[in-house]
Amino acid sequence: MPSSHHDQSAYWMPFTGNRDFHASPRMLESAEGMYYRTTQGQKVLDGTAGLWCTPLGHRNARVVRAVQQAVEKLDYAPSFQLGHPQAFALAERLQAFTGGRFSRFFFTGSGSESVDTALKIALNYHRLRGEGSRTRLIGRERGYHGVGFGGISVGGIVGNRKPFGPLLPGVDHLPHTHLPERNAFTRGEPAHGAYLADDLERLVALHDASNIAAVIVEPVAGSTGVLVPPKGYLQRLREICTRHGILLVFDEVITGFGRLGTRFAFDHFGVEPDIVTTAKGLTNGTIPMGAVFVKDEIYQTFLERSAPGIELAHGYTYSGHPIACAAALATLDAFENDGVIENAVEQQNYWENALHALQGLPHVVDLRNLGIVAAIELESAPGKPGARAMAAFRSAFERGLLIRVTGDVIALSPPLTLQRTHIDELFGGLAAILRELR
Repeated sequence: MPSSHHDQSAYWMPFTGNRDFHASPRMLESAEGMYYRTTQGQKVLDGTAGLWCTPLGHRNARVVRAVQQAVEKLDYAPSFQLGHPQAFALAERLQAFTGGRFSRFFFTGSGSESVDTALKIALNYHRLRGEGSRTRLIGRERGYHGVGFGGISVGGIVGNRKPFGPLLPGVDHLPHTHLPERNAFTRGEPAHGAYLADDLERLVALHDASNIAAVIVEPVAGSTGVLVPPKGYLQRLREICTRHGILLVFDEVITGFGRLGTRFAFDHFGVEPDIVTTAKGLTNGTIPMGAVFVKDEIYQTFLERSAPGIELAHGYTYSGHPIACAAALATLDAFENDGVIENAVEQQNYWENALHALQGLPHVVDLRNLGIVAAIELESAPGKPGARAMAAFRSAFERGLLIRVTGDVIALSPPLTLQRTHIDELFGGLAAILRELR
C-alpha cells in the first residue's frame, strides 16, 4: 500500500545535504495556490515558487485540465523526423508571446538542456558562416547555467565546478556585478557598475573577436543570490557583442515568464539578445520542459548553409513532449488571460517596501530586489559560511515558510499570484526569524 512513511535510504537527493536531511526530513505531500502541505499536515507558504518555477501558483486549474486531457489522447510522440500538432502550436504561441522578435523555438527538457543547446547552436552557427575559429565561450563569475558540462563550464559558481575536473576548454568569465561597497541596500537596479561590462573588450583584445562565439549571462543572476545588473550594464554588453560579431545569450530560465513584471527580462531591460534559454515557468513547473528562442537570421543560416539532411545534429528524447506542450500552452493561456503579470506589477512596490523594512535587523548586510524577486544577505558566522542562512531556512520551514538559501543569502521568488497578505506573512515571519538568529 502507498504510504508517506517510506524508507528514505534509496533516494539520492539532488543539491541536498543527504545526511542532514535524513536526520530531520522535510516532506511535502500536496500543494495548492500559494501553499504546500507537509506529510505532517503543516501548511507552508511557498516563498520560492518551488524552485523559481510555479509563477501561476500550484495546481493551476488551466494547466491541470490541459495535462489530464493531453495524456488521455497522446502520451508520447518522438520528435526525430516526426511531429505532433501541440509542438507546432506551442512554437507559434511563443513567437507571438515574444512579440515576433524570435522566429524559431527549440524544445528541451530543462534549463540545463536549454543552455547546452544554445551553446551548440552558437558554435555551429559560426562554423556554418565560415567563421569556425569562433569557438570560445564567455560566461560570468557567479553565473548559474544549469548542471550540464556546458553549463557548469560557462557558469561561475565555484562549488558547482570544482568537483568535476577541467570542464570545457576555451571558456572565459566576465567579472560578477556584486559591488556591496557601492550598491548595498539598493532598490531595483544599482547605480554603479556598468563599467564591468567593458571587461569583455579586454577578452576581445586578448583572444581576438574572430575566436569568440558567444557571451552568456543571466539578466539577473538568481541562484548565486539575486544579483541585479547595474544600470546600463546589459546595454553595454549588447553594444560590445554587436560590434564584434559575438552572439549574446540571455539565460532566462529564472527571469522569464513574468518574474520581473514583464514577460521576459529582455522586455524589462530593453535589450534584445540573439538567443534566449528558458524552462521552469514555461509549464508552471508541472511537466519538465525548456525552450531555446533564436533570431531568424540564425535559423536561416542553418537552413541555407547546412549540407542536405539534418541541419542541427542535436535533440532530446523528450523534445516537444506532447504533455509538456499541453502544460505550456495552458500556462500561456493563463499569462494572457488571467492578469498574472499585471498582479505582479501591482504588488511590486509593497513587496519592495516589505523587504527593505528588514534593514537594520541583526546580521542583515544587504537587501536586493527587482520585480517579485528579492535577496536578504546575511553576515556569515565566523568560520561557518552558509550556516546562518541554513539555520534561517530550517527555522522558516518549522514556522510554515519555504525560502531558498545560497551561501548566506536568503532568496525569495514566490508565485506571481501572491497578495499583500502573503507578503505580510512571508516578511513578518522572516523578521521574527532574523531577530532570533545567532
